[in-house]
Amino acid sequence: MKHIEKNRTAYFLLVLANVIWGGNFVIGRLGAEYFPPITFSLLRWSVAFLLLTPFMVRPVLRDSKVLWSHKWIVLLLSVTGVAGYNTIIYFSLHFTTSINASIVNSAIPLFIAVFSFLILKERLSVLQATGILLSVIGIIFIISKGSFETLQAFKLNPGDLFVLVAVVSWSIYSIVIKKYSKILPAFTTLYVTSFVGILILFPLSLLEIMQTDAAVTFNLESLLILGYVGCFASIVAFISWNTGVAKIGAAKSGIFINLLPVFATLFAIVFTEEDLLWYQIAGGFIVILGVMLSSRKNGTALQKPQHTRHCNEEF
Repeated sequence: MKHIEKNRTAYFLLVLANVIWGGNFVIGRLGAEYFPPITFSLLRWSVAFLLLTPFMVRPVLRDSKVLWSHKWIVLLLSVTGVAGYNTIIYFSLHFTTSINASIVNSAIPLFIAVFSFLILKERLSVLQATGILLSVIGIIFIISKGSFETLQAFKLNPGDLFVLVAVVSWSIYSIVIKKYSKILPAFTTLYVTSFVGILILFPLSLLEIMQTDAAVTFNLESLLILGYVGCFASIVAFISWNTGVAKIGAAKSGIFINLLPVFATLFAIVFTEEDLLWYQIAGGFIVILGVMLSSRKNGTALQKPQHTRHCNEEF
């Protein structure tokens, strides 16, 4: 019974994270009118860091030894999860279309599953593999508008390669969070990684502002945008995601990422008055079916090759 409740809590937290990130997708587009990409990411995490500071001084002092003893893991989390993923996505959209970026981004569950299989020794059941495949099909169906001709027109460009780097970055973040979930405390780890991420992004932001004509604009709307991405997308969503991954594993959690574009579509309809089209409904149904399948247990699992054991011990 406790196991069932634990899983339900994990599923709720993973869905909540993607609801918030779905809203962040829409609000992030609005933020592009006020902030260049690296600076936007820097300000986002600066807000999160300031909001967390009053509550984190004592916990950080308490957890300082374990955090310092795993300083390279903390740095890896900062690079991949805080400074990496969203910043690279923002950057990539200057070179590629949103359709291309969405197609490449839908590969996240596949990368998480493969990395978990090879590094964390997590078995991937046939049902989970089927769920991953269904979810990817659903995402592709949505972004291709149910048209094979649109999918055929897809062409890889440098921007898509940046998205692929972002996908790998988030996948690594997820499996590292899982591997060290029982060692690194969730709240203080998020706090410290946000600080390290800020240190990484700050000089890059200065270069961005000096080398481009992009201006930073502060008004009521831009401050509200920063409030949302700094509080909800950076704190509530990350803690929800990290907790969910720790409870049920990186491979099973990865499939929930495919809910993000579904929620983003719903928010876009509500806030931008876009029409809900048939291929969005059909694709969303396929994605949700894939998530449901991957969250169920199945006795048949894909076996992990024996020669990967040494790789995992070194990681």
